Amino acid sequence: MQRAAQRLADGDLVAFPTETVYGLGARADHDAAVAKIFHAKGRPADHPLIVHVLDRDDVEYFAARLGSVAERLIRTFWPGPLTLILPRAQGVAQAAAAGQPTIGVRSPSHPVARELLAQARGLGVHGVAGPSANRFGRVSPTRAQHVLDEFGDAMWVLDGGECDVGIESTIVDCSRERPVWLRPGVLTREAIQAAAGVPIEPPDASAPRAPGSLASHYAPAAKVRLMPGPMLHTALQLLGEPTMKLAVYSRGSLHGVSGAVRQRRMPVHPQQAAHELFSVLRELDAEGVQLIWVEEPPPDPAWEGVRDRLVRAAAS
Repeated sequence: MQRAAQRLADGDLVAFPTETVYGLGARADHDAAVAKIFHAKGRPADHPLIVHVLDRDDVEYFAARLGSVAERLIRTFWPGPLTLILPRAQGVAQAAAAGQPTIGVRSPSHPVARELLAQARGLGVHGVAGPSANRFGRVSPTRAQHVLDEFGDAMWVLDGGECDVGIESTIVDCSRERPVWLRPGVLTREAIQAAAGVPIEPPDASAPRAPGSLASHYAPAAKVRLMPGPMLHTALQLLGEPTMKLAVYSRGSLHGVSGAVRQRRMPVHPQQAAHELFSVLRELDAEGVQLIWVEEPPPDPAWEGVRDRLVRAAAS
């Protein structure tokens, strides 16, 4: 841990676990260090990163102001899977913010991430930029081995086991007069709105750019198709013997399906589905599956984060 913190202080990369997914970290206050993240991931430099901080004290290093809504959300949900977009302090984290006048910050709850941030702060690092530790647009990693599969054994990875949440954080824009919903996660709009004490507005054209907001994202090598349950069952009955290696990921049991079709059951609870989603997509890729037919999640607010990831994975 000490060596990893020193690497960050020296401007090098370290992959680390959070409760959501593994992040590819560099000290957020050094643009040259942050540039290594963009290069390693193949990520466009105009796509902003999230800065991970130990606590509220470090937020003030990166943000010009917080505001009452941000303060309430921090008290309720930090440390945890919530990112806040705030006005950026002048002259700080230009590269991590992709040149925007705003900055995304969150405080992770994973004990390994928190220990890394604490030791790095002791070396003068106030925050670590940490997008998901994978090639840009691909499936996010939820295990240390996933990171090594992406970048090879030369990448420094702190192994903190499997991520508990499994999908990226919820993002709320608190940089303007009214808070705006930018990305769903496991925290629901209802829970965030209750804590905020004011309505959370839908995104608009003037909203800051946010991570994970591209139409195509989180995509495995296999082609993903998202279908309602009845349509999926009908398609399987009409399919016969598949001409390509096909996998089906659905909540319901399937009967009379060709033995050549790889079947995986999606958990019926949204938090369990979020926890395993990216691992399942990676496992099916590793098995050489070419097509993945996925049953659409229920139209329930608790499923919004899973549904968002699947829609973007199917858009590639």
